[in-house]
Amino acid sequence: MSENYSTHYSEKNFWEKIRKYTLQIGQVTVQKALTLYYVGVDPKTPKWAKGVVVAALGYLIFPLDAIPDLTPFVGYADDAGAIATAMASILVSIDESHLTKADQKMKEWFGDFKEN
Repeated sequence: MSENYSTHYSEKNFWEKIRKYTLQIGQVTVQKALTLYYVGVDPKTPKWAKGVVVAALGYLIFPLDAIPDLTPFVGYADDAGAIATAMASILVSIDESHLTKADQKMKEWFGDFKEN
């Protein structure tokens, strides 16, 4: 697959997708996507890590990926894998402030959300 998913990323599209499909995507994946988002907007994040973030979030936003997002029960499984892979590859760029901001947004949306 040669699609450059980073071309599908925009901040507006990210927030629209997250707000509209949080329940289908799953709270754990949304929390990780939010962490990636906050890493991506941090001016201290290296360009290579921002590239990984934009590609992963672009993949999440793009509706026609490996498993179409509207496929019941499994439509976001590949998106969750892309998000997890991106997080693992930029782990050195994730700091406590990114995690805190993601947790605060999750708490704002879902109350006392706790990742298992």
